[in-house]
Amino acid sequence: MNDPGPARNDAAGDEATSPRAARHRVPLRAAVRPLLTATGLVVAYYLLPMDERVTGGMLAGLVGGLAAVVVLLALQIRSILRSPHPRLRAVEALATTVPLFLLLFAAAYYLLERAAPGSFTEPLTRTDALYFTLTVFSTVGFGDITARTEPARIVTMTQMTANVLLVGVAARIVVGAVQAALRRQPADGAPPPRRHPGRP
Repeated sequence: MNDPGPARNDAAGDEATSPRAARHRVPLRAAVRPLLTATGLVVAYYLLPMDERVTGGMLAGLVGGLAAVVVLLALQIRSILRSPHPRLRAVEALATTVPLFLLLFAAAYYLLERAAPGSFTEPLTRTDALYFTLTVFSTVGFGDITARTEPARIVTMTQMTANVLLVGVAARIVVGAVQAALRRQPADGAPPPRRHPGRP
């Protein structure tokens, strides 16, 4: 006669450890995915062919890029509302959206300098353009690189305005989405009742 006891115990052990392992995997995925996404965006920024001078369509590209950021943020907010872990999903959303936003403006500054040399107080490499973008975003304003021409100042003012919207409005929307998801969790995300061995 075969004894199913050990097999049953192994299965019960797997069921007991599986939810715990899943809980540990969720924060790990929430940290790794945005890190990989941000790394991929930075690598693409440095590797994409932007060495030719761009004379037209840059403004349209910037507007299209900002529209893509808005669409991405809307999709992220939707996923926050549906996620069982809205706080982690919100961190992941911001860690994906903000690098894309910054790299978009860095590319715009770099292309603007390529199209019209002298737009800034010094020629911009890709790293210089990213550095300038971060100083504008953080409102540090070292003053070592500044916009000299009117088009450069318009793009810089556009970033300043978008910074306010991203930090103020978008962050508030993300926090509201997290709170809405958490309010729904006790009703929708309640854990299923435990089944005792031998009971149907």
